[in-house]
Amino acid sequence: MQNDEDPSSQSIHHIVYCSQAAQHMDKEALEKIIATARHHNPRFGITGLLVFGSGIFFQWLEGPRDNVTSLLKLISADPRHSNVVLLTKEDEFRERLFPNWDMELVEAEDISAVLEDAMHEASDPKQKNTLSNMLLELNNISLGK
Repeated sequence: MQNDEDPSSQSIHHIVYCSQAAQHMDKEALEKIIATARHHNPRFGITGLLVFGSGIFFQWLEGPRDNVTSLLKLISADPRHSNVVLLTKEDEFRERLFPNWDMELVEAEDISAVLEDAMHEASDPKQKNTLSNMLLELNNISLGK
């Protein structure tokens, strides 16, 4: 591919998922995740955004379909989290939404809103149930239970 091609003519595959962090997730473990992503993802043409807050990961990955799909398989097998719920997967002809990989820490209320939206949009009953359980656990943490 030539560099002067219109970026909106390139097919970009994206996946959006959320998951629950393992109980032992701490700042050091998060820094390792970030360092690994920054090291490996550019080699595979993967960019995106990772949001973490109140024990919940929310991630948008974009790039070549095979590479993004392979990365999601690795992520799903990673013991640093569980209950991986695929929220969206799609191929589009467009520019990347997140040309640089980044991470953001957010408050429980923000993660709660994301989970509620995802739960209402999910069509798979198992996904709805998993998202509902994440939301209940998040609310229990927020209430100090």
